[in-house]
Amino acid sequence: MVFMSLALTSWAQDFDNLPDPIEDVNKVVDNTPDSIAKALMSRPKPGSTRRGMNPVMFLVGNSTMRNGTLGNGNNGQWGWGYYFPKYFDANKISVENHALGGMSTRTFYTDLWPAIREALKAGDWVVVSIGHNDNGEFFDQRRARAVIPGVDPDTCYIGFNQRTQQQDTVYSYGNYLRKYISEIRAKGANPILMSLTPRNAFDDNGLIVRKPQTQWAAYVAATEGVPFIDLNEISGAKLDSYSRWKVDYHFLGDKIHTSKFGAEMNAQSAAIGIYESTNPLLTPLKAMMKNAEPENYLASTSSNHANNTSRKPVLYFTGDSTVKNADSDDDGMWGWASLAFTVFDESKITLVNAGRAGRSTRTFIGEGLWDKVYNSLQPGDFVTIQFGHNDISPITDKKARGVIPGANDTLHVYRMDNDTYEVVYSFGWYLKKMIDDVREKGATPILVSLTPRNEWPHGKIERRDDTYGKWYREVVEETGVEFIDMHNISADFLDKKFAKKRLSDDGAKAKAEIAAIKEKASIYFKKDHTHASKLGAQMNAQSFAKGLKANGSELAKYLKK
Repeated sequence: MVFMSLALTSWAQDFDNLPDPIEDVNKVVDNTPDSIAKALMSRPKPGSTRRGMNPVMFLVGNSTMRNGTLGNGNNGQWGWGYYFPKYFDANKISVENHALGGMSTRTFYTDLWPAIREALKAGDWVVVSIGHNDNGEFFDQRRARAVIPGVDPDTCYIGFNQRTQQQDTVYSYGNYLRKYISEIRAKGANPILMSLTPRNAFDDNGLIVRKPQTQWAAYVAATEGVPFIDLNEISGAKLDSYSRWKVDYHFLGDKIHTSKFGAEMNAQSAAIGIYESTNPLLTPLKAMMKNAEPENYLASTSSNHANNTSRKPVLYFTGDSTVKNADSDDDGMWGWASLAFTVFDESKITLVNAGRAGRSTRTFIGEGLWDKVYNSLQPGDFVTIQFGHNDISPITDKKARGVIPGANDTLHVYRMDNDTYEVVYSFGWYLKKMIDDVREKGATPILVSLTPRNEWPHGKIERRDDTYGKWYREVVEETGVEFIDMHNISADFLDKKFAKKRLSDDGAKAKAEIAAIKEKASIYFKKDHTHASKLGAQMNAQSFAKGLKANGSELAKYLKK
């Protein structure tokens, strides 16, 4: 076995002799197979983010809290600590993620904790959520990180530690937690115990397995008078409400490490746990929080939206600028959903246009626009899902909105032009995610094909049935979602009005004939070949209504007579 002697700055001198990344007894590799030195150097120096006299929150954990050597998602996996700072006001408190892959309660305490303990000041906060790596051998050469299960304060095991080449004493899981608590309080700081993130594993009842460390941490917190946040249960309950397909994409690479979706979920669960806690010891920390309540449309739709027995259903429209545009100037560009009131009876249904110009499936989800809809949904609601105009764009450029073409569940980790990393999925995958999310809430998803463009090859309007149309239909076949083919319904209408059955055999004349068709059809478009005029938006809204009627859709009963 080769031990690494790391030439680090003075604050990291206690981190020497960490082992090479290996597969553990859980069949998981906790550190990516590159330099441990980089991993240590990429973590902040404890206390270095402190602003004046403001407190610092220190996060103690393993790869589920901070994943990968640099913690930047370059392996497609993310730890929840990366997203946790968004829930706190940086002008009041800074959040430092000191977690490191492969650490147990024991090895974090011996190897990484001393530098954090030294940096602690009165009024600081320390979140301890660690334990995934606490099994295995006590004194093996590679890890030597196992602890004694349970909370017994008097249990210990003494032996020769082959990793450190010295005598060592191993304590119980609960006793290591007590050590953290005692030393945090000795510095006048505030400890918080959190249970572990859930794994992608199910019990005999089909529910996510809850970890035994939850009961141990809860017991220690209760007996020591420390706030306890049951992260395992909060996130586990969310996963229990998801489809198995959705559970799977919250993890990546194995059954324990999370994708961006899973990391964001766990960060939100941790924040909600603090924000909703009734423990008075957390009151000062709550005053430093922000974004703890999920953003939604509930307040802006209808006063009785939250009352399932008496409210009108809500129809949410999602999409790009063809769904929602400026929608104000009669001679400007319009999105068709802003004119949905021309075909729907608003005394029976509430219309909410959640579209946003320039978005693709990827950016609509990535920017949190989809979450706002998702958080608003109630049983009986409807959601239209219509994207495509911006999806087959460059994947890694500044706009970062391109997706992988196709409908299969494909993904790839891309290095973006700004040197960040992102897992990008296929066009069909993003559609399936939204469809699955809507159904989870007891609402009805409706997939809508993209609006046609003012392009007239061969004298007939352009049809993109071999790309987007094909992918839409493959998603429909796989999911059984209701489908409105607005692309072809509107195209049929425009072809009937403007198409030329046969172009001239003379190339120049044919080109002129196409230009004339395009000019006539431009009354339905504005400024370019994609965006609709007000008349065009009305036409697309009518195409949507026509498609609903043809489907015998449940939503059709809310159309005007």
